Amino acid sequence: MLNFLIFARGFRPFFFLGALFGGVLILYWGLSFGAGETLSPILADPVFWHVHEMIYGFAVAIIAGFLLTAVANWTGTKPVRGLWLAGLVALWGLGRLVMTIPLGLPYGLILVLSASFLPALALSLAVPLIGTKNRRNFIFLGLLSILFLCDVSALISFSLIPLFVSILVIIAMISLIGGRVVPAFTASALRQRGIEVANQPQPYLDILALVSFAGLIVALLFLGPQNYIFAAIAFFSALIHGLRLRRYHTLQALRDPMVWILHLGYGWVIIGLGLVGFAGLGWFNLSLAFHGFTVGAIGTMTLGMMVRVSLGHTGRKLHAGPWTVLAFFLMQFAALSRLVGPWVVPSLMGQWLMASALLWVAAFALYLLTYGPLLWQARPDGRPA
Repeated sequence: MLNFLIFARGFRPFFFLGALFGGVLILYWGLSFGAGETLSPILADPVFWHVHEMIYGFAVAIIAGFLLTAVANWTGTKPVRGLWLAGLVALWGLGRLVMTIPLGLPYGLILVLSASFLPALALSLAVPLIGTKNRRNFIFLGLLSILFLCDVSALISFSLIPLFVSILVIIAMISLIGGRVVPAFTASALRQRGIEVANQPQPYLDILALVSFAGLIVALLFLGPQNYIFAAIAFFSALIHGLRLRRYHTLQALRDPMVWILHLGYGWVIIGLGLVGFAGLGWFNLSLAFHGFTVGAIGTMTLGMMVRVSLGHTGRKLHAGPWTVLAFFLMQFAALSRLVGPWVVPSLMGQWLMASALLWVAAFALYLLTYGPLLWQARPDGRPA
């Protein structure tokens, strides 16, 4: 008998498949790059294919799993599940299939099949959000729409600029969600230890954080990445995010891995913004700087939230065991290897990339081994999956 529990909540299939796909893709990329031969199975430019699939294959899968689960909580409505969820998963999988395996399809059909998932996801989220007039979270529909437009633009132009914009949009999502969950989860964890703390709303800084990303995107599109305006906006955004962080009780959170991993993910956003600013001044490689966002911020924050959601929404205690803590540290080493290594010893670029890839794969392999089985199982408390 088939186990349909995997289609009971959005995080179950998308976290499982996203972690699996992201691990396999990075393993292929790292090993092929280390061997001195990077080949794209579909596109002429292997770098473009790698960046595209890590964004629209891996990252979008994790975003889908999180938002499908969170929107049901935000709106108090029934979650997307069953056949509809299975259809979304199939659509995402079909996009990955046509982008990674040569099937002899016309490129126009590959583009349509690859780009069709995001509109379907946005529709699935729009129905409960609009139906309950949950205006506070309409912004996610806008961000998903921008991601869709960037996807289509990139697949038509084969330019990396729309993909860089996509990364900035995802980092804006991390900033938005992080501004909500990091202080809330930190305060909750501290109260459980008997430490009374109060969250202080920072609405103006929260708005400025999003506005700074909008400015960064506009500057990237119309001025390019190497100019003083782009750099100034990046540094301004880093400052704003640093000012927000000072209210998040970071030092008091260092005893709980379930919390400090989220602070690290948010911290990588600030580091990434700083590196991008230096790249705008011509002092740092732009592609390398963006890996502060991808491996650092996206890798760390997704892993931290995947663990938390996988435990909380399957009725388990929010506790990070030794294998989970190891996975958290492996992700930090992956980011440092990808960023610091090539900067310090550029001649060993292939070795640094392969080391980073293997560390990334190990982190998500530990997630799959530890939490993958939970995604297929019923909740132990008997509540709906």
